[in-house]
This record gives sequence, structure tokens and C-alpha cells, in this order.
Amino acid sequence: MSEFNNLKLEVADEIAVLTISRPAALNALNSETLDELNVALTEIEARDDVKVLILTGGPDKKDNAFKSFVAGADISEMVNFTAAEARAFGMRASVPFFKLMNMRQVTICAVNGFALGGGCEISMACDIRIASENATFGQPECGLGIIPGFGGTQRLARLVGMGRAKELIFTCDSIDANEAYRIGLVNKVVPCEELMDTAKAMAKKIASKGSYAVSIAKAAINNGYDMDIKNAVEMEANLFGITCSTHDKAEGMGAFLERRAATLTDF
Repeated sequence: MSEFNNLKLEVADEIAVLTISRPAALNALNSETLDELNVALTEIEARDDVKVLILTGGPDKKDNAFKSFVAGADISEMVNFTAAEARAFGMRASVPFFKLMNMRQVTICAVNGFALGGGCEISMACDIRIASENATFGQPECGLGIIPGFGGTQRLARLVGMGRAKELIFTCDSIDANEAYRIGLVNKVVPCEELMDTAKAMAKKIASKGSYAVSIAKAAINNGYDMDIKNAVEMEANLFGITCSTHDKAEGMGAFLERRAATLTDF
């Protein structure tokens, strides 16, 4: 794996934990961090020994592990952007964000504190979001005279509905973890000290399933979401057919009929 200035990567038991670590900036996303994320995710996706990725934020400069997941995009970098530079910055972020969304591994975001602006946006690019009780979510960009530029206007509406997305973006209000759960922005809220154990337990459970089948199911959900239902169901039938030609299908169904544990190895 490459070496990074703003990321830390640990891999064990088919689970990768990728930590965004810019302590002095509350893990704000700058160009270097976005480029490093792109490299790291490309390398992780190529690894057959990683079935699930957990994305989280590192501690602040006082070593508080639950201060900030990602406090936003780096305003000190953006303050003098021209229109062209701002567009390029947004497109730069879209590359690793789409990798989180579309990579064959399942991506779980463990949100441990502030998830504001770009922090909220990168969490929404992941498949599943688990929040610590002290997590805070928001899109404060309109209060700075700009709009979300890392997919916030699009992913937030798809997750929580257009009305709630408009309210959050227009008012710039932040919401706590329980409200984020109530509106469907996060999948689960847990005590701070249980966050990573919960994320790893879910990751372990997912990794124990047919990983090739999970990756195909992920693609079916993502690609079918904006299709009309007739074509989406036909796409699903085609992908269902593909999974029925695999080792895991023969092993999984055979094990079920023989009442034994299955050994699923495709990926």
C-alpha cells in the first residue's frame, strides 16, 4: 500500500479501517486528502483480502477521538477559489466519493463527531452509516454564501427526501445523531465507546456472507435506484442469473440442503 500524510489504514480479518487524520484541521478535506483517498480506495478495491471497508475520523490535536469525523471541506483552501477552481475541487472530490459508493467492497462510515459539509457528504457516499451518540450532521454551506459541492444536494435528497434535504440545506441547521437516525440519514446510533466495535461486528457479519453475491447486490441496488421499475427488475433478474453460475451458489445451496455450514469463497 502507498504511504499517506492524512490517512491511516489497518487491515485485519478481511476488514479494512481507513482513518482520515488531519488533527489540527478536525479532519477537514483538502485536495491532498481527496487525492490520497482516491489512491487508497483504488488499492483497497483491488485487494481480495478486504471484504468490507470502515471509514472513520481520527482524533483531534488534543487526542479526543470523538471530536470530529470530518468537519467539512477545508475553507482555508477554498477561500480564494475562482469559479473554475471551485468546480475542479468539487469534481476532485467526486472521484473518491463515487469509489466509496461503487467499489465492490461494502463501505461502512463510523461517524465519531462532527460530520459537517464535506463530512456529511462523504458519509452519504458510503453504503451504511453508524453514528456515535455525540455525532452532529449538517450542510452549512449556504451560510457561507455557497452550496454543497461534494454531492450534498443530490445524495441528501435521495436519502431523506427532498423536503427534509431542502430544509437542512436552506437553514444550515445541524442535527444530532438521534434526529439523523429518525429521518433515515444514519442506520444506527450507538454510545461513543461502542462505535468501532459495532461497525466491526457489522463488517464481520457482512464479510461472512457470499462476498461476490453481496457485491452484485450492491451494484443492483445502486444501478437500479434511478431506473424505472420494469427495467430495474429485469436488470436484477439478469444479475440473479449470473450469481447462479458461481461456486458460491452451488456451495451455499448444497450446504443448506445438507444442513452444514457453507464455505463461500467467491469475490
